[in-house]
Amino acid sequence: MIAIERRNGILEKLQEDKRVVVSELSQLYKVSEETIRRDLERLEKEGLCIKSYGGAVINENNNMEMPFNVRKKSNASGKQKIAEMIAGMVEDGEHILLDASTTAVYIAKALKNKKNLTVITNSIEVLIEVSDRTDWNVISLGGNLKEGFLATVGVATIAAVREYKVEKAIVSCKAFDPEDGFYDTGDEFAKTKRAMVERGQTKIMAIDSTKFGKSAFAKVMDTEEVDLIITDRKPQKSVLKACEGKGIRCMYPEK
Repeated sequence: MIAIERRNGILEKLQEDKRVVVSELSQLYKVSEETIRRDLERLEKEGLCIKSYGGAVINENNNMEMPFNVRKKSNASGKQKIAEMIAGMVEDGEHILLDASTTAVYIAKALKNKKNLTVITNSIEVLIEVSDRTDWNVISLGGNLKEGFLATVGVATIAAVREYKVEKAIVSCKAFDPEDGFYDTGDEFAKTKRAMVERGQTKIMAIDSTKFGKSAFAKVMDTEEVDLIITDRKPQKSVLKACEGKGIRCMYPEK
């Protein structure tokens, strides 16, 4: 296993367990404890973790993105539930916008039994996922390729988004406060998501429960600017009450 694969594996454990122990990682990856300490030092410099005695904890306050393949595996079961709910709402022949979130990849996969969809996206991963659907019209949004994110962003991307009007615009975000709205880690993604939502007849925010009550740097939009929030588990009563007060429907699995 090369170093970057090992560090991504450590990040996955940090996302799942919130902390890691040097001695346990040393045994898991069959490398010295000194090697693991160097890995943790590298991750700490990148703002992804905070070293502690004998290990490290995840940096909950960082505004840096985890690698895409690590984020994709975070709360996979929750994202799958969201995807299944959205698939039940999309009709054959519809036009939809999907952002470059990891949740969008699960949604794309769940939609693959639909017929004659038009899917517009800035996600390279979504494009790969649906590339075998010969009866779909798949439109790739241009722009600048964001290194490490498998996504296009920027002025050209936003301009391309505004050329379309769709039945459903489906985006995700990194943080949600019902009183303050939806946030992401950077302006480029926040502006692109906002542009997408504006082009949807039905505006859907698909966010798993780990995003509630979190904070991030760049505002995407206010809570009342979407029609529907879809999440993987029942939110707290205070969140539901706040959403109801703003006229926003919040959907989640009953079980």
